[in-house]
Amino acid sequence: MDRKLIKDIIHSKKLPTNIPDCVTFSRNIFIPVTNVCRNRCQYCGFRQPIDAGEAYLLSKEDVKGILGKNKSATEALFTFGERPEEIPKFKEWLGDLGYSKMVDYLVDLSKMAIDSGLLPHSNMGLLSYDELELLKPLNASMGLMLETTATLSIHERSPGKDPKKRIQTICDAGKLNIPFTTGILIGIGESWEDRIDSLLKIGDLHVRYGHIQEIIIQPFTPKPGTKMSECPPPSFDDIKKTVAIAHEILPKEVHIQVPPNLTSPYELVLCGASDLGGVSEQTIDYINPESEWPSQRKLMEMMQGINLKERLPIYPLFIKKGWYSDEISNLIRKYSDKKGFRKN
Repeated sequence: MDRKLIKDIIHSKKLPTNIPDCVTFSRNIFIPVTNVCRNRCQYCGFRQPIDAGEAYLLSKEDVKGILGKNKSATEALFTFGERPEEIPKFKEWLGDLGYSKMVDYLVDLSKMAIDSGLLPHSNMGLLSYDELELLKPLNASMGLMLETTATLSIHERSPGKDPKKRIQTICDAGKLNIPFTTGILIGIGESWEDRIDSLLKIGDLHVRYGHIQEIIIQPFTPKPGTKMSECPPPSFDDIKKTVAIAHEILPKEVHIQVPPNLTSPYELVLCGASDLGGVSEQTIDYINPESEWPSQRKLMEMMQGINLKERLPIYPLFIKKGWYSDEISNLIRKYSDKKGFRKN
């Protein structure tokens, strides 16, 4: 890494311009299985206390109803609060559904998604090697945000946000050849050095295992009712510089993803981003419900002439490598063209 170049980017008023051949995105159905979580991050508006009226656990019938909304998506995005079964009342809820562990419930939900014609992508938080191995055949890809390698006070009541533990999960996914999504969350009290260190760590993990298909540059957005509700989000200039630094640090096959409902993506693409993530025509962004997904037409307008290509939740590189199981191979063949993108 050229430290001088990184320093120049941080202090520059004019960033390098990169125009990719195309920008990718996927279509998903967003399935927030539960908003109960053992972590208590001070910025999170998704988590709800178990005794709050807004806390829930989706049943199989609930999930079936969401899957039934699908019209054109290829991905079932399963999102969870982390290890909610550690909370006694939630464990009772889960027991009422016939399960003692959320990972076992996800196995059956993933099978339901596959049967409905969708490729699962799951993000459950920290998982052990054995849990990842159990889920691998039923997922086209999986994910876990690193967020930061820094130890921050906002995570002091969040055992799952220990950077070493999150790195271990990402590392274990690499050992298992799981196409993986990770990312950093910026604006939560970390320094520029923390951001650089986080990006370097992700790059190192990819060099070692070759499994990181994309990294999300996610800006913090203040949520009402949280301890950080009055904290300002990162400036757009900081977001652009973070994308530009990621473009310099990360191996070229690792795509940089920016959320089009939270940012102005065209300018970030010029800084080095190449993917707009999963967007949904049928479900909202349950993590950022105030920010509506743009339609494909709107995405095309946002790109100002740069070619927009649809992909699956597993990137073309990993389709070509054959990093998927027999359980989902029929769906991969159904949806992907010869180059690994979505068939027209």
